[in-house]
Amino acid sequence: MGKIGKIKFLEIEFKNMKKHSKNKAIAIFEGKQIRRFWDEKKELWHFAVMDVVEILAQTDRPRKYWNDLKTKLKAEGSEVSEKIGQLKMQATDGKK
Repeated sequence: MGKIGKIKFLEIEFKNMKKHSKNKAIAIFEGKQIRRFWDEKKELWHFAVMDVVEILAQTDRPRKYWNDLKTKLKAEGSEVSEKIGQLKMQATDGKK
């Protein structure tokens, strides 16, 4: 499955999440963990971008991939949204 197909599949999976899964902090996609957080007030999922980038780009260095992508987009005249915020999420080693 190509990257576009994976993105569409992820989009469908996120939309189809059942209410009972709101208390689970980890989602599994292609055998990899994606950290997530459910915002009760907004009724909205927040996902760890680095986890998604790691899966879609098939890289073990998602932060470097993300930074290189942002640099490339900026050089092409595109911009990454300024509205991307960071949430403290627990890492696989237990650190926040």
